[in-house]
Amino acid sequence: MGKESTAGLSDFEKQRLANIAERDALLKQLNLKAQSNGIFGSPKTPRNNASKSRKPTPKRIKEEDSPILPRRQSSRLKGIAAESEVLKRKAEDDYEAAKEVDRAKRMRRTDEFSQSDMFIAGQKLSGDSLVGVDIITKGVAEPYVRTFDDDDVKKTTDKDLKVLREEMSGLQLWESWDPQRIKITPERIYSMTFHPSESKPLIFAGDKMGHLGILDASQEKPDVGDDEEDDDPDPVLTTLKPHTRTISSMMVHPSKPTHLYTASYDSSIRELDLEKTTSVEKYGPDSKNIDEAVSSIDMAGDDPNTLYWTTLNGGFGRYDTRTPLSEKTVSTWQLSEKKIGGFTICPSQSHYFSTASLDRFLRVWDLRNLSFDEPAPVAEHESRLSVSHAAFNAAGQIATSSYDDTLKLYDLGAKGLSSWEKGHGISDRDFRPDTVVRHNCQTGRWVTILRPQWQLNPQSRIQRFCIGNMNRFVDVYSGSGDQLAQLGGDGITAVPAVAVFHRSKNWVAGGTASGKVCLWM
Repeated sequence: MGKESTAGLSDFEKQRLANIAERDALLKQLNLKAQSNGIFGSPKTPRNNASKSRKPTPKRIKEEDSPILPRRQSSRLKGIAAESEVLKRKAEDDYEAAKEVDRAKRMRRTDEFSQSDMFIAGQKLSGDSLVGVDIITKGVAEPYVRTFDDDDVKKTTDKDLKVLREEMSGLQLWESWDPQRIKITPERIYSMTFHPSESKPLIFAGDKMGHLGILDASQEKPDVGDDEEDDDPDPVLTTLKPHTRTISSMMVHPSKPTHLYTASYDSSIRELDLEKTTSVEKYGPDSKNIDEAVSSIDMAGDDPNTLYWTTLNGGFGRYDTRTPLSEKTVSTWQLSEKKIGGFTICPSQSHYFSTASLDRFLRVWDLRNLSFDEPAPVAEHESRLSVSHAAFNAAGQIATSSYDDTLKLYDLGAKGLSSWEKGHGISDRDFRPDTVVRHNCQTGRWVTILRPQWQLNPQSRIQRFCIGNMNRFVDVYSGSGDQLAQLGGDGITAVPAVAVFHRSKNWVAGGTASGKVCLWM
């Protein structure tokens, strides 16, 4: 190193640099001697002790239950030349065969099912019906952190509201079984409903693979003795499989209590006879190759025979089940360019219905004035992000949930919904939410989308709806946006994302991604 480069350095730094230079020179000299004496081999030659440094390969444990597969054999031993046309053709045939098997599993079945055809698990009935005679007649979740507690119940001067808050907050988890033991479906729950009977809580749940679970919550847990050998029985459940893909929506019409209608992503709507335990397809496209995933179904309160539905393609359909199924008897409209996630018919004015779509719009439609060529809504409102569901109640209110982390309430009843004539319309400026409630709707990939659901026939003047809470609760709100309760309890370890009200009783059920049910009564 030159004197110019060390001029400004301290004596210590000068000595350190001198030591480094001396060491480098010594190493270089030793390396040259070693190479001349042949001590270092070629870099490609493996070292003698390489095998010692390897980690021992763990022994594989043979599983007794694993199937014995045939030994693999090369194409050469089979007499097939490498890269030959025969080998390529065989690979293509195998791929197409696997693809066809997967397609067949997902294709809807149009035939009639009996109980034995659908039965998967649980209580297999022999000659009995599924229902008894008594029925036939904002951003980040904080698990278990409450946002509404006992102190909030009392924060009101409205006596009726306070009474209802105390009543709803007083609902208790079903005591007979822990929620962890009520596994009603094998996969994630996508849709649920109560049977309209008031004699006992009967719950139906549909999951992502087409399973239908049924729980009769009037059953009592049998007494278990002190003997350790006595089993602690699980609740009696029934699991059927009427569909090949996700059951997206379901309902029981109150005037037709023996029939459950289920809609599915397999493009079909089926009717399950709860007395005979048989299932028949009531609607489906002409060809099995047509994919029109049904996202939601509903029926007018005064008509138990006409089905209405929406699709993931933005379509809306109507079909009277008393007529033969054909292109002439099915009416369809294209109401959105993107997915319609949910819709409902107004219970009190059945010619009006609302839709919520991925294009961020809530829209209200009038069936009396719905053009097939260019359907125009009565009113529409655009949110910042997509709208998941639009639920109508008998008072003419619409509750929506949206990915902008809000619940919006629109009061069309106060705007004269019952007196609107055919062709009535509302401008975008006049159609705004009357109430906006902050609510975390960020479900992510593994939790079913949160949707509000009204109690259709409340036993007081105050309308109320329920919706899942990402903190592992179910929230209950009034029609004016006041929170009435936050339902929770021990044993709830997952988000009860699919929350439903019984149409007249203060019974609330929540379904989770693990196929389990929470029930408050």
